[in-house]
Amino acid sequence: MSSVEGRPLDDRELIEQAREGDVHAYEVLVARYQGIAFRTAYVCSGSANDAEDAAQEAFVKAYRSLSRFRSDAPFRPWLLKIVANEARNKRRAEGRRHDLALRIAQVGPSGDAAPSPEATALAAERRRRLLAAVNRLPQRDREVLAYRFFLNLSETEMASLMGCRRGTVKSRLSRALDRLRRLVGEDETLVSGKGAAL
Repeated sequence: MSSVEGRPLDDRELIEQAREGDVHAYEVLVARYQGIAFRTAYVCSGSANDAEDAAQEAFVKAYRSLSRFRSDAPFRPWLLKIVANEARNKRRAEGRRHDLALRIAQVGPSGDAAPSPEATALAAERRRRLLAAVNRLPQRDREVLAYRFFLNLSETEMASLMGCRRGTVKSRLSRALDRLRRLVGEDETLVSGKGAAL
């Protein structure tokens, strides 16, 4: 059963049903989180094929581990931690280092006016420079930046995913942004602490 009285079931209800053997309930959870699971795996592995494999393997491991999942805990961070571990293991096993392909959000002009060709070219160049700088960062920095700005995870979710405290997340994110600013150089408008360019 995927709804109660016309409303979709929340994660806890679906988990309880899955624990009782309802495979359809777990399929609903998989459908709900497959997008973010793939993106998380991609951030950690750098390869679409590896990310797809890692996400699938993580869903299988999570299903087998449902009996150990704490009912009072949020499901998403628990699942994403399994996904990230699978993707990192896959990357390590293959001995490759991949560049992180972050999507850099386009910041459009205010109003309805179309950007000029010059503004479009400048924005594309800024995104290219920022992405190149991000890809020169150590993997740990790329991951923390991607979790926050690409996956839009909260600090609490990041802490769970990274296995550390929120304060540690803040300091790692701050240090990663500082290193990124140094790489980008004098053009501080590319990177802001609020993540406008990310």
